[in-house]
Amino acid sequence: MNFKQWEGFKKGTWQSYIDVRSFIQTNYTPYEGNQDFLVGPTKKTKELWNKVLDLYKKEKEHNGVLDIDTKTISTISAHEAGYIDKALEEIVGLQTDAPLKRAIMPFGGIKIVEKSCMAYGKEVDPDVSRIFNTIRKTHNDGVFSVYTPDIRAARSSHLITGLPDGYGRGRIIGDYRRVALYGVDALILEKKEELDNLNIDVLTEKVIGEREEIHEQILALEQLKVMASKYGFDISLPANSAKEAIQWTYFAYLGAVKDQNGAAMSLGRVTTFLDIYIERDLQNGLLTEEQAQELMDHFVMKLRLIRFLRTPEYNELFSGDPVWVTESIGGMGIDGRTLVTKNSYRMLYTLVNLGPAPEPNMTVLWSTKLPQSFKDFCANLSIKTSSIQYENDDLMRKYWGDDYGIACCVSAMRIGKQMQFFGARCNLAKTLLYAINGGRDELSRKTNYSSI
Repeated sequence: MNFKQWEGFKKGTWQSYIDVRSFIQTNYTPYEGNQDFLVGPTKKTKELWNKVLDLYKKEKEHNGVLDIDTKTISTISAHEAGYIDKALEEIVGLQTDAPLKRAIMPFGGIKIVEKSCMAYGKEVDPDVSRIFNTIRKTHNDGVFSVYTPDIRAARSSHLITGLPDGYGRGRIIGDYRRVALYGVDALILEKKEELDNLNIDVLTEKVIGEREEIHEQILALEQLKVMASKYGFDISLPANSAKEAIQWTYFAYLGAVKDQNGAAMSLGRVTTFLDIYIERDLQNGLLTEEQAQELMDHFVMKLRLIRFLRTPEYNELFSGDPVWVTESIGGMGIDGRTLVTKNSYRMLYTLVNLGPAPEPNMTVLWSTKLPQSFKDFCANLSIKTSSIQYENDDLMRKYWGDDYGIACCVSAMRIGKQMQFFGARCNLAKTLLYAINGGRDELSRKTNYSSI
């Protein structure tokens, strides 16, 4: 879908068909030049970033968790609007009503929420605790109810880790670009059409499950509009400008991290998509390069503020407080054109303007055919910041095409079209020891593994 069709769609003349990749391939501008166009941070960016740095300092002084909202059950639209400094922010939106304040997500499991709050000197609101301990069945409860005795034993002895009781979902990368390109109303219309297609006489268990799932998706999209309206934005229609495209895309991602405490909440592959809007505004004199970089700096600033409430043990296991907001940058198209754009440079240059950081997880999709200038830029920036991850695009493009993203740190999937179930890890050395010892645990001395 090109911009001419896109304008027609805004006026209601275009029939709904969700195809972000086609829009990108039709409209993006490959860039094979060097980094000379890049600019430093604006005054507004510096002022806002200094406020964030002050917040980081306070967070560290509070044992790594600045504050917790122990009463509000986090959903897409549960919290009121929050700002760092509204007058300075070009891109707005926080997980709660204040920066670095963490939310509780008890639908996954109340025990882990209570344990996490307790670790930082907080207590879950009594009503929330009562509801999720006695009335509402959580994901954690559901998983434990189907575990066999052997699974429970293997879990408690750490023979197997990463089981689904602790991970409420597989790895999923939402196609957050759709909100900017189509607007939420078009996405809702598409879902209603899917629901109509399942209006059949034979209501099998599969059909019932699919209808319920689509119904929940429609409700979530409606709540996404409510959340954006709290910040004064109407995201029912497509984005009209580069600023709106970035803001709409961020709102979509924000809705996901408000609703789900995922081990890895990847951003996807938005950089080249956003470049289309930036290039159009630059050519039409609606945006300067300084403003374009400022928008990307503020976007990344918001991504760096993403936080989840977790136990200290989790942070110790994963060396810090990771979220894995992975953004896949660059790569090659299956038509032989590079997917590197000027915005690929801008995204990576936030590591200079804001300083190095582990989040978002900047992942360059590396190919032997990437423009040499971009290769040199990435290599030099890696040396200076140690903040860039690399994945083999030449290998993965053959399997997943040219619109895939990286989930967490290594797992590829087609954006908005696939998911991965989070795989459990087996301690092979311990398993071998159990086999030798007839299923006996060396530490607990228990022998209760009937399947070994």
